[in-house]
Amino acid sequence: MAAKDQPVIIVKKKGDHAGHHGGAWKVAYADFVTAMMSLFIVLWLMGSSEKVKRAVAGYFNDPRGTASLMGTTMTGTGETVTMATNDNLQRLKQKLEQEIKARKDLQKLSRQIEITITPEGLRIELLEDRNGTFFQSGSAHLSGNGQQLLALLAMELKTLPNKLLIEGHTDATQYSQDANYTNWELSADRANAARRLLQADGVRCDQVTQVRGYADQLLRVKSNPYDPSNRRISILVKNDDQAASRNLSIPRVAAATPVAPGAAAGSNAAKPSPATPLTRPGSASEPSAPRSGMKK
Repeated sequence: MAAKDQPVIIVKKKGDHAGHHGGAWKVAYADFVTAMMSLFIVLWLMGSSEKVKRAVAGYFNDPRGTASLMGTTMTGTGETVTMATNDNLQRLKQKLEQEIKARKDLQKLSRQIEITITPEGLRIELLEDRNGTFFQSGSAHLSGNGQQLLALLAMELKTLPNKLLIEGHTDATQYSQDANYTNWELSADRANAARRLLQADGVRCDQVTQVRGYADQLLRVKSNPYDPSNRRISILVKNDDQAASRNLSIPRVAAATPVAPGAAAGSNAAKPSPATPLTRPGSASEPSAPRSGMKK
């Protein structure tokens, strides 16, 4: 058979040019994009605020949000509860309780010390009794017990970055008939006396942001305005992140400038957030008629 009569054989090969390289390049490219995205996220976190860093760390430590003491979760807006802050406040609460129990000279006062965690922060309240536990009767001078307890509190509070707010309260008994010095001045002076002692024992000057005197406007025992426990000093260790209060729609107390000794505090303050106390004081005394003496 002649060569020209031989059949032409055409060989067709499957695949195209890309088939010589396979799909390995796609995997490598995906890895590269993932690495770049991770790099950008790390760079973004390094330049973010502490609030954002705590939110991210809190999510990875507890994705379901079960460790939050306040029961709120991430909102997706960059604001979140201060879970780490609340954990720190819980540990501080436990430590203060242990130290008070360990001090024999303060054990007897444990029923007059309430430590609670509220949406605003850690609230420490020093409740008076009939005879005056923390302040001398009818004055803003701290007793020996008051000085010892505030010194113990200062040892812990001065190590915290949290801001402090100090409040003074009285019962409904009128301090005196002198209009120049009333329960307003007495409550403010007692709060300021507590501030001075805390700062003398190491609390930073800029750590106390507000000092308030409420007189008898925020009674602890409303059913008995003359109950001794209505006379109290309250120290609030404020949360670093106030977003939790906004998320919970908690009304905020209007800011007030520190009250100088002898100056009356304003009367348009809001009531602090209620909380279940750690310990309860002794049974409330029976209501008595208003007194006009100096004992308070």
